This record gives sequence, C-alpha cells and structure tokens, in this order.
Amino acid sequence: MQAVVFWLAYPLLWLISILPFPLFYLVSDVVYFIVYHIIGYRKKTVTNNLKLVFPEKSDEEISKIRKKFYSHMCDMFLEMIKSISISEEELKKRFVYTNLEELRRIEKLDKSIMLMCGHYASFEWLFALQLHDLKHSAFGIYKKIRNPGFDKLINDIRQRFGAELVQNSKASVRIAQNEKQGVRGAYAMIADQSPKTPSYKFWTDFMGKKVPFYTGSERIATEFDMVVLYLHVEKVKRGHYKASLINIADNPAETKNNQITLDYIQHLEKQIREKPELYLWTHKRWKHVGKEIPTNAVVR
Repeated sequence: MQAVVFWLAYPLLWLISILPFPLFYLVSDVVYFIVYHIIGYRKKTVTNNLKLVFPEKSDEEISKIRKKFYSHMCDMFLEMIKSISISEEELKKRFVYTNLEELRRIEKLDKSIMLMCGHYASFEWLFALQLHDLKHSAFGIYKKIRNPGFDKLINDIRQRFGAELVQNSKASVRIAQNEKQGVRGAYAMIADQSPKTPSYKFWTDFMGKKVPFYTGSERIATEFDMVVLYLHVEKVKRGHYKASLINIADNPAETKNNQITLDYIQHLEKQIREKPELYLWTHKRWKHVGKEIPTNAVVR
C-alpha cells in the first residue's frame, strides 16, 4: 500500500517541481489555503506552542505569526519538491552562503565539521554548500521515513549535489570509519529534535521553558575533535535565503560539558525571537514541559 501511495504521488510531485517559480509559489499558496484553512494541520499544536513560549503576545499577534508560519512551512515543503529538478546554478542563487572563507580556514585545520542546524528558515536547501568547492565530504544525519518510497525520494533529493545521507542510528559508526580512513567530513545535524521520553539526561531552558535536549552533536564533535559550526539561515524573501557559518568551537574537548549545546540553543533562540514565523512550530519541541526531571539529570 505504501508503494502504491508513493507511485501515485510521485508524478504530481515531479510536475510541480518543474513549474516556473511564479507558478510554483501559486501552488504553494493553494497548498497553504488547504493545509491551514480547510485541514487545519496541527493547528492546535502550533497554537499551543506559540502561546507557551510567547505568553506576552495577544491572541491577534499569535494568529498573525501562525498564518505566516503556515505560509512559510508550505513554501519550504514545496521547495524540497523543487529540489527534484532545480539546477545547481539556480540553487546557488537562491541559497547563498555569506562567509565561505570560514570553510577555507577550517580546511587548513585538517578537521571534520559538525554543522548544527535548527528547524528554522530552510534546512532543505542547505546542501547548496556542496556547490561551493567544499573539500570535505558532505553528510546529512537524518531520521529514516517509514514509507520506503518517500524515504528513497528524500535521499535522492538531498543527495543530488553530492552529499550522502546517514541514518542517525548509524552516524557514530560511519563517522568513526571515515575518521579512521582519513576522510574529513562536514556532518549536518538538526540538533533541536525532542527526545522521545522525558528521561533524557540533559535539561535546559529553551524559549523560557525547561526541556530535555539531545547532546549527541556535542558528544560526537568532542569524540572526533571536530570544528563545531552553527548554520545561521535567514529568509531574504520568498524562495531566497542567506546562510552564515558561525563558529561555536574549534576544539570541543576544551569546552565545558554541555557548553556547545547551550551556545547552539542561544543562537537558535535568538533567531526564533527575531522571526518566529520561520521556526517549525508543528514540531512538538515542548511536549515534556512540566514533566518530572530525572534525579540523575544535568540541569542548566
């Protein structure tokens, strides 16, 4: 059944991907109307998240952010589909890296890179980094999709420009193999995923609420002595983004425990407060708020 769903959907997705951008974003507007006004996809979750972290905002302000968010979310989803056919030249024009000299600096250090990303602005087109003479091999750490057809499609889309996807459960093993073979990699990880259970061992404030946080990015970077960067993405206008590579640590083993994770959170939170409509509010990031913190947890 999953295969049937995929093969029914794929021709439509391909047709959408080849539309000229003006028509392409008209499709996104239609999708927004259906998703927001008719289906109301996760509208309760989005509203609750926004009210939780922005208690000072009125219902009218929350509603404005919510509508802008759904419009952006539909754009981003469609932009992922656009990646089926977008050219390298077009992608480089639409996802611009502003400080590629940071990569040249790191290349001289002869270290791998941990690129910490958030569910913010555009995390689908970040693989445009591959188009800028990146000397490191590029890897995206991701969670496998249940539908095998769509999982393969996502892999094909994200690997079009030379990057390789690695399942999160296999990341440490693959990185260890690469380091042993002398392969310097740039590993992109979305680091604000919410742990499945509240028993996770590190809790800290995120948008004013105490929540558990994965520290896997920091642990891996420390274990393999990687340079840690934060991917700071801004939406310039519809379909156009600019990204900066912000240094968090050159020598993670020399930082205090959890400091890299805390610095990452600080960067991400600042962006969310500046333009909250660009964060993925359907993501249940605060589902453990109010739950009992384990007695053996580190709380910062």
